[in-house]
Amino acid sequence: MNTIHITHTSIGKAIEIVDNLDDDALDAIAEKYAEEQPVLIGYALSAAQEYENEQLQGLVIYYFCLLSEAFAQQGVKCRQIEEEDLDAFEGPFHEMLDQFFEEDDEAILEDFCDQPDLNQFIAIEISEEDEDGTSLDDDTATQLFIVATALITLLSRAIVAE
Repeated sequence: MNTIHITHTSIGKAIEIVDNLDDDALDAIAEKYAEEQPVLIGYALSAAQEYENEQLQGLVIYYFCLLSEAFAQQGVKCRQIEEEDLDAFEGPFHEMLDQFFEEDDEAILEDFCDQPDLNQFIAIEISEEDEDGTSLDDDTATQLFIVATALITLLSRAIVAE
């Protein structure tokens, strides 16, 4: 496992950047990160389609950009994720999720994902109301948690030592 952890500081900087973009700039950053990680964004968006959740699709794009920006703010580079990475990831990931939901033990998630600050950030994001008072329904929150955890883990495992 890598030892580079994305910090709260980098997450905060990423939020500041992504949340202050207008629609055109948000489209541009989404396109930039999608071009850097086409297999990863395809994987994440396919989850929204499989869950048949339109709200999740927009959230996936937002968090894909936010997470990608957090890695960039940390100053790390990630190699491009390939289909083989997904194939090797899927089985262990689903086993970890089953165990995590069954035992409700954060250590299971932290051991698998190895990004404590990002895990904590996502947990807070899915459980708290937005500034406008809206919150995610339970299904969407769970689906976003699963997709975001996959994104975090795959990006983390793709970090290239400089």
